[in-house]
Amino acid sequence: MFEQLDTLIFRFEEILELLSDPSVIADTNRLRELTIEESDLRPKVEKIRRYKQVEQELADTEEMLNEGLDAEMAEMAKMELAELKEERETLQEEIKIMMLPEDPNDGKNIIMEIRGAAGGDEAQLFAGDLLNMYTKYADSQGWNVEVLDANITGIGGYKEVSIMISGHKVYSKLKFENGAHRVQRVPETESQGRVHTSTATVVVMPEVEDIDFELNENDIRVDIYHASGAGGQHVNKTASAVRLTHIPTNTVVAMQDERSQLKNREKAMKVLRARVFDQMQSEAQSEIDASRKLAVGTGDRSERIRTYNFPQNRVTDHRIGLTIQQLDSILNGKLDEIIDSLVMYDQTQKLEELNGPKL
Repeated sequence: MFEQLDTLIFRFEEILELLSDPSVIADTNRLRELTIEESDLRPKVEKIRRYKQVEQELADTEEMLNEGLDAEMAEMAKMELAELKEERETLQEEIKIMMLPEDPNDGKNIIMEIRGAAGGDEAQLFAGDLLNMYTKYADSQGWNVEVLDANITGIGGYKEVSIMISGHKVYSKLKFENGAHRVQRVPETESQGRVHTSTATVVVMPEVEDIDFELNENDIRVDIYHASGAGGQHVNKTASAVRLTHIPTNTVVAMQDERSQLKNREKAMKVLRARVFDQMQSEAQSEIDASRKLAVGTGDRSERIRTYNFPQNRVTDHRIGLTIQQLDSILNGKLDEIIDSLVMYDQTQKLEELNGPKL
């Protein structure tokens, strides 16, 4: 463990030197990569250095006690020793979590797909509520949200909507949102005040670049057609809509929101690449899950993961048994308590599986 910790410190110091190198500063991509790595390593290195400092202070304090002190000084030293031991134990657990293997996708942007499921119009309105919730949460994190495609209903709901969320470690925080989200409330169209139950599904996929995963062009069928719906005269005159079909997996993506066929194709390719890659990962994960206990993970997407109960202003995450009586706040994008709890639960499960020795 100590060798790994020292390696992190060495790498951090190496990056600091590289960031002042003129050749690195001139290389935009290299500079961005190193800046991100430095930002990720800094809190880890600070914690490791504090741990080493506590260990040294413990050794010094114990040496002082062994040398013999007067009663008052000895009592003070014992109190300090107890505080240092407590801090060391806390740091040990924090460093263990810090050193857990990271999901290789954690640093990536995501493509999120939200669909109204069971419940007709009410489910589609709830899909819009979820879109608004995630958009506000993304804003609070300083992330960027781009709508890739949207199928909007006449009453303002969404049959389905695809968005890209870009920023620092988006996937690491939103990867647990996969699954069925259930809402319990009185619909606006309900005249007798009865509570209805509806669901919307959320799929979160890491953005996949060409360098990560390349689709064989020969496996993709491209169809060009006239867009339908709002958009002006170009709808009928310009064949700008694009449908991509990945033949081996029968994955289909259609885009028509942009006036440009090229832009629609570019967006469709992003989603197609993410869906095919996600399907491959899900199949591989299913094999792993069959032989080991699954913590939170990405989960089965048909699984009901959360209930939003309007009459009681309550949100319950069923995977970890967390209930929060602040539904209005959560739908306004205040997701930190839920997301932090899911991340902590996942880390705890991994620690239990690892069951490694203390430092």
